[in-house]
Amino acid sequence: MTGMSLTTLERGKTTIDTAALEALSAQIRGTVLRDGDAAYDDARSIWNAMVDRRPGLIVCCVGASDVVAAVNFARENGLLVSVRGGGHNIAGSAVCDGGLMIDLSMMKSVRVDVAARRAWVGPGATLADVDRETQAFGLAVPTGINSTTGIAGLTLGGGFGWITRKFGLTIDNLVSADVVTADGKLLRASHSENPDLFWALRGGGGNFGVVTAFEFQLHQFGPQVLSGLVVHPFADAEKVLREYRKALETAPDELTCWVVMRQAPPLPFLPAEWHGKEVLVLAMCYCGDIQAGEKATQALRAIGTPIADVVGPNPFTGWQQAFDPLLTPGARNYWKSHDFTELSDSAIEVTTAAVSQLPGSECEIFFGHVGGAAGRVRADETAFPQRSSHFVMNVHARWREPAMDKACIDWARGIYEAARPYAAGTAYVNFMPEDEIDRVEAAYGGNYRRLLEIKLRYDPQNLFRMNQNLRPKEGLRAA
Repeated sequence: MTGMSLTTLERGKTTIDTAALEALSAQIRGTVLRDGDAAYDDARSIWNAMVDRRPGLIVCCVGASDVVAAVNFARENGLLVSVRGGGHNIAGSAVCDGGLMIDLSMMKSVRVDVAARRAWVGPGATLADVDRETQAFGLAVPTGINSTTGIAGLTLGGGFGWITRKFGLTIDNLVSADVVTADGKLLRASHSENPDLFWALRGGGGNFGVVTAFEFQLHQFGPQVLSGLVVHPFADAEKVLREYRKALETAPDELTCWVVMRQAPPLPFLPAEWHGKEVLVLAMCYCGDIQAGEKATQALRAIGTPIADVVGPNPFTGWQQAFDPLLTPGARNYWKSHDFTELSDSAIEVTTAAVSQLPGSECEIFFGHVGGAAGRVRADETAFPQRSSHFVMNVHARWREPAMDKACIDWARGIYEAARPYAAGTAYVNFMPEDEIDRVEAAYGGNYRRLLEIKLRYDPQNLFRMNQNLRPKEGLRAA
């Protein structure tokens, strides 16, 4: 290695000499990559193809000691730092330009203690890694709905999916975490050890350090679930959504049903004449006995006159991957989202009107129904405060050609603004794009000030700022 210029925390430049670079490389068990190395481009490539940044150094970690070395090096040299787990975050915060990227993607271990119903998970593991290992023993932790998502980012932002209504958010099942803080210390955070840090990690994102291991509570679950899709003509969308809303009023915690509105992909169970036409999809999953699920889903499946109903018994690991083909890496993506305490007629009208103006075949709007067990946790019990928001809307603009950027982004922003009067005002940080830093305070509501105080304690220089960032010195001064 020769000396090199790297980006600082304040986006200036500093020169790191050859000896320091060689010392870093010798100190870690993993590898240090620079632009031009064979693995460099793969390491900096993430899910959202709109993000094309070039770190000065990439430290590919294989253990906590590597993370400590990387954090110390960054702090001592005042470098801009980003942290990559699964690289799936919409904002692309895993990758920085010119600074030091801490790559955790090789730290994929998942160890299950069947008797204790616990799993210890590395920060580079994906949801598929976690599902595969836990379901082998008939156990599960609630996570998201796209199996290529990284467990680390999902957990730190909250984490919800098909079994959240029954078992809570991902953070509600977090027992402890090993964290490398900005001063290079490896701490354990739990209810009994560094409880303030543990509180902040459960929803506060990557603001407080680099998590090197997660310990989760597991639940007896699976391996078969009743799940699948009911596809409706989009002409019936408003009627279907109103009946969907009514059916959910009496839905048990075991039942989750989400709505997707988009152009129909060429699914084998759909008649060819529907391919490429707008449809409304009810995607449902029942966490319990299959026969009980057949009864619980009757009201939803009786709505309207669907084009197709393919709800049936499926392996849970397969259902967790059902939407993967629509969310593969390599496309350009931009999201806008709202929380709703109720799915009002006005919100329905705004969103259905927008689906009539889709700018591309991969663009979609979904409503995730949450509540249940996740809604029975106090708003101040974890950093994640949105316990009364029973619906999450994500406007998912997705396209391939840079020439479509403006049309797709404007479409998403337009829906966001039109739906704002009917929304709760909070936000799910995992769905916030890079340009929404102004929503951070609203996202955390009454928990915001406490988060700032904990951030100031553990990361006073804001070393970990490539995230939906908490700026303690600015925020506390303003307060």
